[in-house]
Amino acid sequence: MKKISKLLVANRGEIALRVLRSAKEMGIATVAIYSEADRNALHVRYADEAVCVGPPASKDSYLRGDKILAVCQELGVDAIHPGYGFLSENAGFARAVKEAGLIFVGPSPEAMEIMGDKLSAKQAVQAYNIPLVPGTAEAISDVAAAKQIAQEVGFPILIKASAGGGGKGMRIVNNADEFEEQMQLAINEAVSAFGDGAVFIEKFVTGPRHIEIQVLGDEHGHIVHLFERECSIQRRHQKVIEEAPSSVLTPELRARMGQCAVDVARACDYTGAGTVEFLLDDKHNFYFLEMNTRLQVEHPVTEQITGLDLVKEQIRVAEGYPLPFAQEDLTITGHALELRVYAEDPQNNFLPDIGTLSTYVRPQGPGVRVDDGFEQGMDIPIYYDPMIAKLVTFGADRAEAIARMLRAIEEYKITGIETTLAFGTYVLTHPAFVSGNFDTNFIKDHFNPANLAPAAPDEATAKVAAALGALLLETKKPKATAATGETTGAAVSGWRRNRLGVR
Repeated sequence: MKKISKLLVANRGEIALRVLRSAKEMGIATVAIYSEADRNALHVRYADEAVCVGPPASKDSYLRGDKILAVCQELGVDAIHPGYGFLSENAGFARAVKEAGLIFVGPSPEAMEIMGDKLSAKQAVQAYNIPLVPGTAEAISDVAAAKQIAQEVGFPILIKASAGGGGKGMRIVNNADEFEEQMQLAINEAVSAFGDGAVFIEKFVTGPRHIEIQVLGDEHGHIVHLFERECSIQRRHQKVIEEAPSSVLTPELRARMGQCAVDVARACDYTGAGTVEFLLDDKHNFYFLEMNTRLQVEHPVTEQITGLDLVKEQIRVAEGYPLPFAQEDLTITGHALELRVYAEDPQNNFLPDIGTLSTYVRPQGPGVRVDDGFEQGMDIPIYYDPMIAKLVTFGADRAEAIARMLRAIEEYKITGIETTLAFGTYVLTHPAFVSGNFDTNFIKDHFNPANLAPAAPDEATAKVAAALGALLLETKKPKATAATGETTGAAVSGWRRNRLGVR
């Protein structure tokens, strides 16, 4: 066994805190890293030691593997947990960690490389008869040949970046006339986002649900699945609300998908925590999409229904311990939901927002969990993902989990920025979600941003508001500068002001 005595968390925010807390419970000393923008962040204050690794931009701080390894050497660190995002799926970094004589809390670099490319992942699982979406088995760049394949597969089709993720380098093509333009756009976006223009073609599954299976493997050949998560409520192909278990999987379908997920993990000798993603069509046929070789943002819902601490399991596996349970020992208890609380405006196409958390009061009470990295008075930085927190509720069944989430959203007090809290209420009270009859098109099919607007005031209140508004405008009129005659102090959104460099 390789006992970990000091762990560095190569991440920030809520996931850094999440890992640090489990490490502390295991008696492991902890080290945090931070950028200059995160100097006063909660994860920095929580860790036993903390080191600044560079300026705010990720490329100069959280993505500097060389600096992170130098910190490990300086402070006597013997293991690194990458969290998710940043370097978590970077096989080159994982390899450098191992070459430096440190423990990487995650899968092998080889497993990352196989599953990090969607095409190589598909090729790896073919021996296990994993169901795949019809399409090309390899990257294709010849537009004419690709167009012919698309016609054989049948429109609509998806053009997808081989190295893609988060919806980047992905284009839906409805007919042959728009194929060439959409393929070129997908290639351009893939090059820009990933430095790799390889694309492939898949049949576009209409009305799909996004179902993922959590897997866990050790260094002794044991792999289990920890059941599924439903992740179909998405915006821009990125998840907003997740739940476990799914409301549509039967025990038989759950067992089949779970076994496929285990086989996918076995195809690359996977160790640690990983997630196998599937599409489920309206006839309950499922197709392998990809494998995420890291801890997922939505892992708390799996922890709630299984009673396991996935971070602790990751660390134990990295130390060389065998899994302490077999598949037959695992059961589902209750139901859990997660709402990603983003600093975004759902009424404005989920545009990211920034500013100061003027009010920040977390919900409490039975069955409520908040994983976050902020407190009242802190600023939401523009440099990173706009997620503020993960709000998780747990109940004896789905109805109780939903009721607790609605209560928790109401108790969650955030002012100073726009958030996705109201959107959460919208979804959880919508008949399609309550009935379980929804798919990844929920926002397109059901979401009306106007329904999030506050109720119109009565006539008397409106007159008072108008009078106060006129008074404020009179006292805060922009003044012309003497030199240019240009006005100053005009209203600009916090996000736009930062993007433009306005202060």
